[in-house]
Amino acid sequence: MPPSKPAPHLGFKPLQSPCLPAEFYADSAVTVARLLLGAVLCRNSNGEVLRAKIVETECYTGQNDLASHGRSGQTPRNLPMWEDPGRAYVYRTYGIHWMLNVVTEPKGHPAAVLVRAVEPLSGQHVMQDLRPGRSILELTNGPGRLCQAMAITGEQNRIDLTTAAAGLYIEAGDLILDQDVQIGPRIGIEQAAEPWLSIPWRFWIAGNQYVSRGSGRQK
Repeated sequence: MPPSKPAPHLGFKPLQSPCLPAEFYADSAVTVARLLLGAVLCRNSNGEVLRAKIVETECYTGQNDLASHGRSGQTPRNLPMWEDPGRAYVYRTYGIHWMLNVVTEPKGHPAAVLVRAVEPLSGQHVMQDLRPGRSILELTNGPGRLCQAMAITGEQNRIDLTTAAAGLYIEAGDLILDQDVQIGPRIGIEQAAEPWLSIPWRFWIAGNQYVSRGSGRQK
């Protein structure tokens, strides 16, 4: 039976490099999903760095997780989930939307955290060019939307997020207190059976205007 509560907030040590290290991601997917709230997703797009605070995450862990891509064993699609922690797992859903996941837990154990929503911090004009006609609040308030706004595609699949070298990385950011975090069931996993449908493995910053619909947004 999966745990019914998220792992306790552990925090992370000050870093010599602003990028979160591989050791950070080697922890359980549940812990990493919680601790990624407040971290900063960075994307170097044609020489300009787009930065956005992670405000919503969702985790998938182990082959026994019937909502996870890893449930059926290793495939060409889910190969990154079996690789080193801190790698990007980017896949396309419904043949349209790219989704950014961060590989977690030790190598060989398929687990990942989906970045569901982010709050733009810099480079908003580039994001608006990539998502024309959208308001600021609608630029990145969903996993497919944030990938479009930050020019994240299958080309970033399997890259190392612990270094800025490949142009997509995650930096340490704000420390979000437990009292400011809400949790709930994961979204879009109707194919899974209980308890996986209702287990609270989605985390978001309470009251943040950039979370996805169903996590506090009204529109």
